Amino acid sequence: MPQRILGVIPARFASSRFPGKALASLAGKPIIQHVYERCIRARYLTDVVIATDDDRIHAAARSFRAPVRMTRPDHVSGTDRVAEAASADTASIIVNIQGDEPLIDPSAIDAATLALLDDAGAPMATLKKKIENPEEIHNPNVVKVVTGRGGDALYFSRCSIPYDRGSNATHWKHIGLYVYRRDFLLGYSHLPIGPLEQSERLEQLRALENGYRIRVMETEYESLGVDTPDDLAAVSRLFEAYIPKP
Repeated sequence: MPQRILGVIPARFASSRFPGKALASLAGKPIIQHVYERCIRARYLTDVVIATDDDRIHAAARSFRAPVRMTRPDHVSGTDRVAEAASADTASIIVNIQGDEPLIDPSAIDAATLALLDDAGAPMATLKKKIENPEEIHNPNVVKVVTGRGGDALYFSRCSIPYDRGSNATHWKHIGLYVYRRDFLLGYSHLPIGPLEQSERLEQLRALENGYRIRVMETEYESLGVDTPDDLAAVSRLFEAYIPKP
């Protein structure tokens, strides 16, 4: 029997830099609708649900006929919100899709999902993209990842890794889309938080510090989240570039 694969889009209204960004209008639709409509184009997702704690987002999701699940308001992370939504579902694989990336590529979702379908021993998977802009290598807001020969993550950092001593090292940015096996996700918040996660402020390090593998797949998808009104303006310009001129 084929495995059920659930895509969960966590969305909250509160945001320190851009309150209500999930409902901000982009090309005539709220951002969360763009995310949902791109997710349902992914080949391997059986279902897609929006997980929120806000009545306004719930109402918006219902207006474009998206499945929506109300969750507790006290979650400290999107991962915890996704886990609550997953706990009410029987899907064996859960995909955590950021609710502020209206340009999410369905093929990127498929690539990360395939990582778990093809590797029965991996509890978790994510994505990486080759860094083309040298300025991103030393930008602490761009998370870098290094992987072993088998494709598993060795470390994630806000620092420049690996250190380049003139060998023209290749650097990879981490793309924050996660795929989990259900049981692993439901237990994730109970794993001890280690010093590396505390230092880097990167939640995915919790898995590595507790001895779990993270499979990392390469993608060409360039993540572009909407965290500020300026980000929304940049994404709007990209949308306009794709609209044919009369």
